[in-house]
Amino acid sequence: MQRRLCAAILSLEAIALGLSTPVLISVAGVSTATALWIGLGLTVACILVAAVLRFAWAYGLGWAIQVVAIALGFQITAMFFLGAIFLALWATAYFLGRKIEVERAEWERTGEYPGLPREDADEQSR
Repeated sequence: MQRRLCAAILSLEAIALGLSTPVLISVAGVSTATALWIGLGLTVACILVAAVLRFAWAYGLGWAIQVVAIALGFQITAMFFLGAIFLALWATAYFLGRKIEVERAEWERTGEYPGLPREDADEQSR
């Protein structure tokens, strides 16, 4: 679940970072070549990291992308806000996804699933 949630956040972030390229050129006055390297480079990085989230080290790269997205705010002020939103989404996906995986593993180990009536409860009610 963690991998799916984090990949979804990175995919959405790739769109936002890709769309920052024309803003870098027209509003921030960054040269076209530099804006393409920054905007499209971060877009490709998001897509590649989303593809390799099966490896533990990829989550570290995901955290690094969040930091870079916020740092992009030094060129485009709105990216401070947008980067912080994506950081919050990434952190939620990372920690909540991990919690869900741990709980599912516990349910599989014990055989006690939430919402499933327990046999001993049925016997006590008779």
